[in-house]
Amino acid sequence: MATTATAAAGAVTALGLAAAPAAAAPPGTTAARPGDACTAADLGTRHPYIKTTEVSPTITHFKGWYVTEGTTGQQTVSTDTTTVIAVSVGLNDTIETSFAVEALSNVKATVGLDVKLEYTSTSEESNSVTWNLTQPGYYGFYKGTKKVTGTYGSLNCNRAQQDDGSWALKWTEGPGSGSFTTFTTLEEGAVRCQDSVPADSIMAKAQALLDCRSAAAKADHPAGAVAPTAQQKPDRPALHPAPTAGTPAEQPPATGHSTRAALDCSTEAYKIAVPGKPLSWGAPLLADDGVRLRPSSIFSAHLDNWRLCNVTEQDGVLEASLWNWGNGGCATIAEQNASTERAVLMTVPCAEDDLQRFYVYRDVPGSSKIGVQNKYTGSMMGYDRYADGEFIRQYSSGRQDGTGTFDLTAV
Repeated sequence: MATTATAAAGAVTALGLAAAPAAAAPPGTTAARPGDACTAADLGTRHPYIKTTEVSPTITHFKGWYVTEGTTGQQTVSTDTTTVIAVSVGLNDTIETSFAVEALSNVKATVGLDVKLEYTSTSEESNSVTWNLTQPGYYGFYKGTKKVTGTYGSLNCNRAQQDDGSWALKWTEGPGSGSFTTFTTLEEGAVRCQDSVPADSIMAKAQALLDCRSAAAKADHPAGAVAPTAQQKPDRPALHPAPTAGTPAEQPPATGHSTRAALDCSTEAYKIAVPGKPLSWGAPLLADDGVRLRPSSIFSAHLDNWRLCNVTEQDGVLEASLWNWGNGGCATIAEQNASTERAVLMTVPCAEDDLQRFYVYRDVPGSSKIGVQNKYTGSMMGYDRYADGEFIRQYSSGRQDGTGTFDLTAV
């Protein structure tokens, strides 16, 4: 294991200086935005913010239906599926993480519509439409919704230098951008070609599907279903399945663990500790165990000592592998658990693998407080409760109670 001092070591030595206060978040803030102030407690958290949105009325179910004199009144029609809309954030359809739920909640606030905040699909809705018809004619029975799509970014709290040379903590855009899809409650009804409907409404979309200029629309038919036109036929949409191998969205593929990486590590060793308390990250001796909060003592055998390796810095954010002095392994999230909320941080033989790379978000100079984020999963490191033996885990949005903020102190 290479331990030569490099420029990377110089990039991290400033992390252990005396503490200084950080700027407070503005009161009444409902959602973090780039450039907003944050606090040291936010270093271990992550939030989505909505970059773009588009709302488009969409017909999900449709059936052409002809009503003759004597067949008016209440009709119940089984429609055909024309478009399938599934709720998703990134490539993950499950919407089980706090980050995905928060992203959809921000979408709801941004567009001012009551959109779905959990996984569902329009194909799960009943296709039956019941409507009271008072006039004969060619009708389109439909179900439709407002499809909401767009893009989101990921915000992390990190130090930023001001114009006057001073430092402050601000929300800055980090890794983990992607796209989302959701929709509003389904609307149903029946519409004729001659009906006057609001422009760009769901009803107008259904009326357009009637293809009123076509021969099918102008011809006389027996009462009942009319054969669909080419415009009305389903587009055979296919839902993309949720990941089964734990590969999250918008991240490069993880590489294998077959080769050991030759790491260029800082000579300085660090403890990653809970601020103001004695417990710190302790690597396991057993391969199937995880990193836990442990007290430091003469019996720690360097399992509480970490080196930052292959360090790079971009826009004030450090990226590094975390090599443990005691067991010689690198911190990682197991590949099969990459998309699992609260997955345990492990150590494995070091390799060129984004699962073993971490972003380090720092407090203003003079403070050793940091937040730690896995590069591949985008999740922040934290713990459920402060206790000896408690696992270090990943949380998609971090721990909002500040338990994802640690002290990186040189030893």
